[in-house]
Amino acid sequence: MWLHGFTQTQRSAHEFRSILAGTYEVLTIDLPGHGQNASISASLEETADQLARALPAEPFILGGYSFGGRVALHFTLRHPERLSRLVLLGATRGIADPVERAQRRERDNALADHIEEVGASAFLDEWLALPMFASLPSDPTERATRSVDPHGLAMSLRLAGTGTQTWLGGALGEVVVPTLALAGALDEKFSREARAIAGTVRHGAAMLIPRAGHAAHLEQPAATAALVSGVQPQ
Repeated sequence: MWLHGFTQTQRSAHEFRSILAGTYEVLTIDLPGHGQNASISASLEETADQLARALPAEPFILGGYSFGGRVALHFTLRHPERLSRLVLLGATRGIADPVERAQRRERDNALADHIEEVGASAFLDEWLALPMFASLPSDPTERATRSVDPHGLAMSLRLAGTGTQTWLGGALGEVVVPTLALAGALDEKFSREARAIAGTVRHGAAMLIPRAGHAAHLEQPAATAALVSGVQPQ
């Protein structure tokens, strides 16, 4: 089960998912506030529980990118018996300092207001121009898969943005699910997070995708899929 990032939908990362589909049966879903589920509002914890009701009962591999990775972490903590393996790309444990976390929540809320003011298309132009996506090439086909409902995106930020996330640094020490934490090698912040997550869970490994930034599965889909599948890329 692959969970998309903020502004993406279940149709995003088609090349990456197509490569994985050569090895796995790959399921996707629109997360709350996105795509066909733009009208659904849910916190990270509520999203995890909604997924638990919707996904197969037998153990499965759960993967997620960025926002989807944070959802995946919450799913793992709340429903660990449902998973055989956890794969994270560009995920974070959250913000440890409560003051910094509150400040981030204020910024997320202000950004949510901005999205509703300017609309989804203008916001996506701004979002994809951020430094964290500097190495992401322009792809009109991939852009067309992005979520287009500004109110859904705003609601996602207000209810499930990084500022709302409880610090998970301590709780992850109880995770026994085998965990692979990935990040683009050019993404210094989330490379540190990947190493920290892998070093905190009971059975973790961290790997970096060469020549890739935050959206490594879009920039280097074959290399990222190879690592997810346990194959060392050439």
